[in-house]
Amino acid sequence: MNSFYKIFILLLLIFLSSCGGKELDTKNVIEEQDIDLQMIAAYKEGKEALEKGDAIFAAKKFNEAEILFPQSIWAPRSVLMAAYSYYSDGLYGDAIFELERYLKTYPQDKNQIYAHYLIGLSFYEEIKDEKKDIRPLLKAKDKFLYILSNYPNTDFALDAKFKLDLIADILASKEIYLANYYIEREKWIPAINRLKIVINDYNETIYVEEALHRLVEVHYKIGLENEAKKYANVLGYNYRSGEWYKESYKIFNKDYLSEREKLRQKNKKSIFKKLKTLID
Repeated sequence: MNSFYKIFILLLLIFLSSCGGKELDTKNVIEEQDIDLQMIAAYKEGKEALEKGDAIFAAKKFNEAEILFPQSIWAPRSVLMAAYSYYSDGLYGDAIFELERYLKTYPQDKNQIYAHYLIGLSFYEEIKDEKKDIRPLLKAKDKFLYILSNYPNTDFALDAKFKLDLIADILASKEIYLANYYIEREKWIPAINRLKIVINDYNETIYVEEALHRLVEVHYKIGLENEAKKYANVLGYNYRSGEWYKESYKIFNKDYLSEREKLRQKNKKSIFKKLKTLID
């Protein structure tokens, strides 16, 4: 009887413990469901506010949704939506802050690529005057290169490649701008260095043609005629029909303009003679 009593007490304790656990679990489930509903409501408010164009309130509600239920699958999505809300309103610094926080807080989330892409876009949109400050441009470039390297077979990579081409054009134009600045002040060495950057680093941009001509021009001015001819040959080989090649041609052919003018006058006279015969 004594053993039976002990077993009974043990089973009773287990039963009571089990019942107590069920009551606790039920309570937790109710509380979790309540928080879940609050989170959904906050997320819905954020979405509606974003659709109405109230981006700041939308971001606030998305942040609220994340705080209410940080363990849910909706938490990282809420951060991304908050970031997009800021981005849509031109608040790129706030968008970048949210996105970088997302990458640190939710490193295993499946939408990492979207965060990297939006960071790149935010830096790209921050560009105000690339002639003075190119830091946002370089950060955008780094992020788009990261996307190409880590997510090559995606639509994001396609757009990243397009943006990188635009960035290359902007950076090349800055080098040309600086080179011309140095040329005007007869600072030949820094001018040559800037032009070579265009040739070596941005050789697929539209500014290569001008850079080659400027190298012809500068080397000819400082008496390095063989170097000037070398760049002129490269320019002629690749852009013989271009305007910059014609400009370089003039440097080595001083009579080019007068000969062209003679030919133009000759053509004018020929046309006039033909017209005169028709009239007569």
